[in-house]
Amino acid sequence: MNAHSFFFAGGGTGGHIYPAVAVAEKIAALAPAAKIHFFCSTRSIDAQILQRAGFEYTILPAKGFSLRPGRLVQFCIWFSKSYRLAKKVIAASDNSIVVGVGGFVAAPVCRAAHKLNVSVALLNVDIVPGRANKMIARWADEIFVQFADTQQYFARSNAKIHLVGCPLRSGFENPQPEQAIKQIGLDQNKKTLLITGASSGSENINEAVCSLLEKLDTFAHDWQIVHLAGQANFDKVSKMYGSRKIAHKVLGYFDDMPNLLAVADLVVGRSGAVSVAEYAAAGVPSICMPYPYHRDKHQYLNAGKLVEAGAAVIVDDLAERQERANRLWAELQKLMKDGKKRRQMAEACKTVARLDASSKIAERLIKL
Repeated sequence: MNAHSFFFAGGGTGGHIYPAVAVAEKIAALAPAAKIHFFCSTRSIDAQILQRAGFEYTILPAKGFSLRPGRLVQFCIWFSKSYRLAKKVIAASDNSIVVGVGGFVAAPVCRAAHKLNVSVALLNVDIVPGRANKMIARWADEIFVQFADTQQYFARSNAKIHLVGCPLRSGFENPQPEQAIKQIGLDQNKKTLLITGASSGSENINEAVCSLLEKLDTFAHDWQIVHLAGQANFDKVSKMYGSRKIAHKVLGYFDDMPNLLAVADLVVGRSGAVSVAEYAAAGVPSICMPYPYHRDKHQYLNAGKLVEAGAAVIVDDLAERQERANRLWAELQKLMKDGKKRRQMAEACKTVARLDASSKIAERLIKL
């Protein structure tokens, strides 16, 4: 039998690409002869991650779904183009398996696989499936989910559903915090507050934290800040820090999250499915500020799993800036002062952390 060809489809955010890369790396380790290829979006974050990971990829012109007349026409045109391109690439390989990982790129690729009678697997790490994953479920043979709550949304699918957790990069299995300390230039004798808005950064989180910098200076004697501002916001956030007393490193982006989270004593960030899984795996207490504009509020639900375990608190990303900052400061100062509480929260992370998801998924896919 020829070696498997695995096609991963999805992108647009690190939350889609990173779990796929984690599974692909496990497949490469377990089945070195396997061929691995990605279909991704035109967004730069996809190519950036995949180039570093060393996987071949094809950029598809797919666009997000919209009911607005002009955009709906564009969606259909680009969906059709992406479908035809993906079908051509997949058809040229034998013994293929397509893995949809979410986002608007995944749907045309998985439809192409279905039309070619190629096995389709779906990776869904959010509690509530997105529109693309709900569509793909009708074509899927296997569905892998992070949360038990998710299974209800796929009740009508004929696929086998596996509760496995969220695939994380191999670095979380054996983090090397000293590497991040050296790379960023941190003080080993100070505690580290990590601010992150995920792969693209968050303007609201940036604003809230920067409005608190004068207050954060009161912790300058034993704390330092690493602020992942997002590449588009780097200059603006850097200027806001200026010459603040508290030691700080402002970065546009940092790829080595396993090692950076291993350094962190407390994190303030979004609560996408991958983020909450990474906080738990790293054993770091978190202040989650869920993205407030999703209709299904899935980031609140994701964060809720950490809160239930005692590993996190939630601060609403409110529209009113000052109120948002005030609520963040109330939780932030409390946890920065209370080492015992942070240790309890770190310990609670162990009850929800799952480090074997990528291995379980890879092993199952190789057997298909």
